[in-house]
Amino acid sequence: CSTGIPFEGGLRCLCWKILLNYLPLEKALWSSLLKKQRDLYSQFLKEMIIQPGIAKANLGVSREDVTLEDHPLNPNPDSRWNTYFKDNEVLLQIDKDVRRLYPDMAFFQRPTDYPCLLILDPQNEFETLRKRVEQTTLKSQTVARNRSGVTNVSSPLKTTSNSLSEYEVLPNGCEAHWEVVERILFIYAKLNPGIAYVQGMNEIVGPLYYTFATDPNSEWKEHAEADTFFCFTNLMAEIRDNFIKSLDDSQCGITYKMEKVYSTLKEKDVELYLKLQEQNVKPQFFAFRWLTLLLSQEFLLPDVIRIWDSLFADDKRFDFLLLVCCAMLILIRDQLLEGDFTLNMRLLQDYPISDVHLILKKAKELQDSK
Repeated sequence: CSTGIPFEGGLRCLCWKILLNYLPLEKALWSSLLKKQRDLYSQFLKEMIIQPGIAKANLGVSREDVTLEDHPLNPNPDSRWNTYFKDNEVLLQIDKDVRRLYPDMAFFQRPTDYPCLLILDPQNEFETLRKRVEQTTLKSQTVARNRSGVTNVSSPLKTTSNSLSEYEVLPNGCEAHWEVVERILFIYAKLNPGIAYVQGMNEIVGPLYYTFATDPNSEWKEHAEADTFFCFTNLMAEIRDNFIKSLDDSQCGITYKMEKVYSTLKEKDVELYLKLQEQNVKPQFFAFRWLTLLLSQEFLLPDVIRIWDSLFADDKRFDFLLLVCCAMLILIRDQLLEGDFTLNMRLLQDYPISDVHLILKKAKELQDSK
């Protein structure tokens, strides 16, 4: 897998599910496990989207409801309404981010062949996530949870005109791929209140979902949403420390990993290391995004997917990512050695080499030369 998985026959989708510990190595267990997990995901949908949606629809009906024990102004932290409004803040942030996923590709705006029938049944009167977003006029000023350096989370490569950045909502009964991604992230946030949703997670779930939702095997493709959810959850379990601000300076946090990129560079190319140090080009200026988002913002989606083949196949779990970052620096060393601070920052913020095979080859050389 580390040398690149062929897409044909749904091989990549299958390998990723195994590498991300969703499927066991014992092939005979696959069908029962998949059925169990997909049923569990349906259960999550019912509990976290359908039930609150029904409750909201019912409560909105008559005046007397306000006299019930629970009502929208109930200050009690256990109040269902309190939870509902808190969830809406998270939902609005997710909504804003998923609408901007890979704006240069039409895929996320296209309708899925397998809309979630549980939710889109025309008989349903309840409030869906889509309706919640439309009805929530609370302006989402909830970006306070931003990470340091997150201001440069989207790379110049990815920005396009505003008209494209907001996806159209499809007619009733249809559902665009970005709406599926929104649901996955919302359920993840509900099930993981300690971390909830942090900007950038959309960039992690996007390539996973794209890979599963384009699986040539239609039986698997139909369940892309549930399978993505569990693979994303497993992947986040391994990288979530990068997203938790209180861990930034601990040994498992992002600062430590960024420093590690520089200490590896120092071993491999001391001249370049000293130059960047001298110019005060700190790793958090560029490596924060590279590491947190697993390079998903630096390259086009097919290339990101190819890099992830190698990352998921790394048995030391993302040690290889540090080498890839190091290789990216070494491959542009001549430009970096000549450039001043401003020029070098521009190079690192908008990385100039688009041939990922070259980068992976260099990273492999660095690994072998240990």
